[in-house]
Amino acid sequence: MSFSYKPLFKLLLDRDIKRTDLKHLLGFGPSTVAKFEKGDNVSLDVIDKLCSHFGVQPNDIMEHKKEGAD
Repeated sequence: MSFSYKPLFKLLLDRDIKRTDLKHLLGFGPSTVAKFEKGDNVSLDVIDKLCSHFGVQPNDIMEHKKEGAD
């Protein structure tokens, strides 16, 4: 896992939005939400939708993790 979406989860918590609500807000499928939870890669289109909707930069919703670091 090279990326973490902890900043996204904190943003959602701060704005009182459930993870599953992303499906309805931005038209994401359940597999996209599952990728966030697993720390899997998502497309830049998904990152763009998140940034545009929340008015943030990519580093506000994800962070890079060094290989082998948790």
